[in-house]
Amino acid sequence: MTPRSRRTLRRILSLMAGMVVASVALSGCLYAQIPESAPAVTRTPDTSGVSGDLLPYYAQKLDWTACGAGFDCTDVTAPLDWENPDAGDISLAIVRHSAGAAAQGSLLVNPGGPGASGYDFVADSLGYAVGVDLIEKFDVIGFDPRGVGRSTAVSCLDPKAMDDYLYGVIDEPRNTPEWEAALTARDKTFAEACDANSQGILPYITTVNSARDMDLIRGVLGDETLNYLGYSYGTFLGATYAKLYPERAQRLVLDGALDPSVSGTQVGTTQAIGFESALRAYLSDCLTTKECPFNGTLDEALSDFRALLSAVSRSPLRNGDGRMLSVDTMVTGVITAMYSQQSWGYLTKGLTAALQGDPSVMFALADSYNSRNPDGSYADNTAEAFMAYNCMDYPVEDDQATEDAAMKVLEAKAPTFAPYWQGPDPCEVWPYPPVGVREPITASGSGPIVVVGTTNDPATPYEWSVSLAKQLQNGVLVTRVGEGHTGYNKGNSCVDQAVEGYLIDGMVPEDGLRCE
Repeated sequence: MTPRSRRTLRRILSLMAGMVVASVALSGCLYAQIPESAPAVTRTPDTSGVSGDLLPYYAQKLDWTACGAGFDCTDVTAPLDWENPDAGDISLAIVRHSAGAAAQGSLLVNPGGPGASGYDFVADSLGYAVGVDLIEKFDVIGFDPRGVGRSTAVSCLDPKAMDDYLYGVIDEPRNTPEWEAALTARDKTFAEACDANSQGILPYITTVNSARDMDLIRGVLGDETLNYLGYSYGTFLGATYAKLYPERAQRLVLDGALDPSVSGTQVGTTQAIGFESALRAYLSDCLTTKECPFNGTLDEALSDFRALLSAVSRSPLRNGDGRMLSVDTMVTGVITAMYSQQSWGYLTKGLTAALQGDPSVMFALADSYNSRNPDGSYADNTAEAFMAYNCMDYPVEDDQATEDAAMKVLEAKAPTFAPYWQGPDPCEVWPYPPVGVREPITASGSGPIVVVGTTNDPATPYEWSVSLAKQLQNGVLVTRVGEGHTGYNKGNSCVDQAVEGYLIDGMVPEDGLRCE
């Protein structure tokens, strides 16, 4: 049986797209008063070293308009195909909160994904995206990468069809040839819809092209070098930028790193183990509370939790809106809450309700992951863009021995999630072959690149941050000891001071700094 490594890679990593923002809503966090925006200082575009065929893009004049209290917005025109600029143009949407004359330049921010809206991340949760000190010192820039949101976007299915794709229950027995065939047919319908409705952009939705877009944004904003804060998948985008433009990659912070050298199979396997570890931490904490639906020892609670998953797998639960909670949707909801320790209480409510036959809270968690609104509409195209990027970025893997070995590791180290971590790879039916590679990134010639890793981060396990910091010629590792996804602006002053001191003053943290 084919392990679900590629499928898991695409489904689980998509949590990175929304959960940095969604954790704000789930936890109800409050942040310090955001400084008011000041009139932006116009800088001359930086066109140094730009070839003649790309000069019109780098020299373009931006038309900024107000777009909400304290923000202004514009669109940047970029080539569809960076290798052939005559092939047509795309539009990149950006939003700015300006520090005015005090600004040291622009700070580009990416929340992850691939497929997350950096525009919404900054416009809707500026104080969560960056700390107050950064807001006071930089023009904070959120942008929608190509294929995402307000930029020229991937488009696949209407809301009802997306519901069927993301939440539909497969009636065939799990892990049978019939079940796999049904999933493949559903994936094929999705892929064909993406190709038909995305204006021919699918072959160009790659991280390399997005990194080139990011350099264009830097240039038209008038910055000679890049200041960048990337979370989760945004670390891969940032590392790719440093690989392509090391001389311009001078102050980069990569938080919650994705190791660019590991394969899709390794990513899926490592993440499953990470979520298993986070689940054990959650249940250990849950058992100390009166509200916990489980009791006894940790092993007994794990056994009861697995029994609940098995029960839902056999008999999905009907929601008030008619949707059926499958075990896959339930796993999505559980994993969603693993991204922030502050969301554990919400998970406890969801599991308690599910044990009583009410799936509404688990659906709310899964809906936040999928950017689905209560009225059935979708807030963005995260799931669609996510699939487009990963199907182009990750090389095809067809080594059965490697997949079998990965499944054995999953069963041994992630026994709770292993039964739900397998299935056909949806990228096998994607209409275009992948062009990405998986290899170490050294970014020789870059400035210091600060990599922040959290010791029990389930989505981007700590070992990936350690690995990326070692790969980078000028990598600097900062460790946050704790739970949850990413480390900056999470209440750890040691991490915050290291990140902000570097971005603002160029003070490079001690390599190996450990923040308890």
